[in-house]
Amino acid sequence: MYIIEPHIHMYSRTTDDYQAMYRSGIRVVVEPSFWLGCDRRYAGSFYDYFRLILEFETIRAKRFGIDHYCCISLNPKETENRALVDEVLSGIGEYLDHPRCIGIGEIGLNNITENEIYAFRRQLLFAEERKMPVIVHLPHFNKVKGAQIIVAIVKAEGVNQRRIEIDHNTEETMAIVRGTGCFTGLTVYPYSKLDPQRVSNIIKEFGAERILINGSADWGVSDPLSLPRTIGFLRNDGHREETLKDLFHDNAYTFYSQSPRWDPEYHIEPVPVSCYQRQP
Repeated sequence: MYIIEPHIHMYSRTTDDYQAMYRSGIRVVVEPSFWLGCDRRYAGSFYDYFRLILEFETIRAKRFGIDHYCCISLNPKETENRALVDEVLSGIGEYLDHPRCIGIGEIGLNNITENEIYAFRRQLLFAEERKMPVIVHLPHFNKVKGAQIIVAIVKAEGVNQRRIEIDHNTEETMAIVRGTGCFTGLTVYPYSKLDPQRVSNIIKEFGAERILINGSADWGVSDPLSLPRTIGFLRNDGHREETLKDLFHDNAYTFYSQSPRWDPEYHIEPVPVSCYQRQP
């Protein structure tokens, strides 16, 4: 079974990670925009980053046999400067129109502030206007409150819920998000968010329909092989092969197929390692 990694930050990963992911069956990845470790001060810094992940990162992934797509946005961690938000969003269109951009994300909430809500609402409406899939970030803390606010905004704006994936759910937010037509994201981390056992329990309770599982794998302690490891655990925990195919391939394929630019390639030939060795 080929695996689609629907949310991972490869900007922070090494070439060894790409090689290991390919060996483990991951063939397609989607990289949403995220925070780089410090707040950017200029709109141009965002645009340079967007270009990097849309172009250079796509080329880097292809060298290791992986098809790389992006979702572009202003991450909620960098939305407190409303003037900068407006400046960045005024020029984001050319990056949303890039052939490797298949959605807007990740947008959403971090500290649940008015400025975050402002940026979230604006970008949510961008996505609706352009009919693009959206990745929504639930806050790391106060998840229930964050989920309730996000769902309320989604419903109030009347946007197409099938084009939205609300990510980083835990047991306490599942009922809130599953009460919508949105896709539901589960993130597997070694020491935070969910572990494979919790994911297994959630699937047993809520089923596999419209659920996407991702590893995220950013700057912190994280694992770019979260998905193949979770597949092994779920298989041993009694989940059927059809369920695993839904969770680790088909659901992500269905969600991103709402973008006309989504056309994943599973048979990219990796560049032989010998090509990178220094010649005498």
